[in-house]
Amino acid sequence: MKKKALILLFVIFTMVALTACSEEGGNGAGGSSERVVIEYWHVNSEVFGGPAVETMIEQFNASQDRIEVVGRFNADMYRGLISNLQAEVAAGRHPAIVQVGWAMIDYFDANFPHTEPQAVIDAHFPEDATFIADNFLPSMLGLANTRDGRLIGLPYAVSTPVMFINRDLLIEAGLDENGPQTWEEVNEFARQIHEVTGRFGLYIQEPADSWATQALLESNGARILEYNNGRFETNFATPEGIEAFEMYADLVLDGAALHIGWDDGVNAFAAGEVGMLFTTIARRQQLQNTAEFDLFATMAPVWEGTPRRIPAGGCMVSILAQTPEEQAAAWEFMRFLYSHESVAEWTMGTGFIPPTIGAVSGSERLQVFLEENDMMTPAIEQLSGVVPWAAFPGDAGLQAEQLMIDKREQILGGHQGVAEALTEAQNAINAILN
Repeated sequence: MKKKALILLFVIFTMVALTACSEEGGNGAGGSSERVVIEYWHVNSEVFGGPAVETMIEQFNASQDRIEVVGRFNADMYRGLISNLQAEVAAGRHPAIVQVGWAMIDYFDANFPHTEPQAVIDAHFPEDATFIADNFLPSMLGLANTRDGRLIGLPYAVSTPVMFINRDLLIEAGLDENGPQTWEEVNEFARQIHEVTGRFGLYIQEPADSWATQALLESNGARILEYNNGRFETNFATPEGIEAFEMYADLVLDGAALHIGWDDGVNAFAAGEVGMLFTTIARRQQLQNTAEFDLFATMAPVWEGTPRRIPAGGCMVSILAQTPEEQAAAWEFMRFLYSHESVAEWTMGTGFIPPTIGAVSGSERLQVFLEENDMMTPAIEQLSGVVPWAAFPGDAGLQAEQLMIDKREQILGGHQGVAEALTEAQNAINAILN
């Protein structure tokens, strides 16, 4: 009954607050007898949804003989993809479709020659004229909107951070096997795991972005990015922000938390060397395939007396194709990605929350999967606490993000105190934003 209630909760919530899906539509594009070859750039490695991406590309290519999609994996997540894209565009080459992380939207819009999906539909697919309006609710589309309200891509990967737990290690350490609910309890659990077992108590993901840092700080009242009186401002070097990061830094410096690259950190948890892993639900499939202990997940912790506030992770897909033929081909593949079964393949092969209602109601495979997979429960139940991933605006966006990353490394490496580092980062970012 609980699992069925979860499915009902997911369908109701997404109908009201997130997405919708679509059936495959249209009859092709381009009008040319020659096969159109396009590239799809993504960040999905072998252990992070790569097999699902390859399966969908193969299925699409086999479904018709006019378009060939070639996938290209980009390391270092969305920031790495953007860096590679800069070099590609500078050389006069443009992949047809790219994944753009939520935090990169403004920078992408300001620096790359993209085409809005609706414009491609209007030019080539009159039968899909209302595809977007019919199949996506405004709250989900808002994730892919620029600050002036232009829809420059379609939401695709949607995730929330959860706390994965090694229940066996918690029991060994004499802790409540249901795991911590607050960050204060996370601190206590991590220290006891380390003291009793000699293993690490906690790992918080550390890729080339500030997504997990935002979840940690903003849940305690700090704000990574605000827009006040016509100005962008960071406001994370507050007493609350400093308190949150000091807890994390102290755990790392005391040896109770692991500080290492993301893939290595996830692998260490899967190998049983870490008790708790704070990362995206999109790592679910990898962990279920590799962990040999009693694995489960809980909602992202809160700070006592403070509501949960967690950034939406993931990406949109956008069209960079420059010729009408490639733009039309790009839309055909994107439409395929949003078919019921493709979204089911994507969710089951990663852990990302389905971006469309149609995938849940229209795919029996996905319905059964969600009923049987309790690991998705926390990611779905905490959707009401989701906020946008902070997107630093304009050309300064990447520089601002890098300042946060650099200061994080200074702190966790023991080279600078939390208050000093966060204050310096905040002042420097505010200076370049305005």
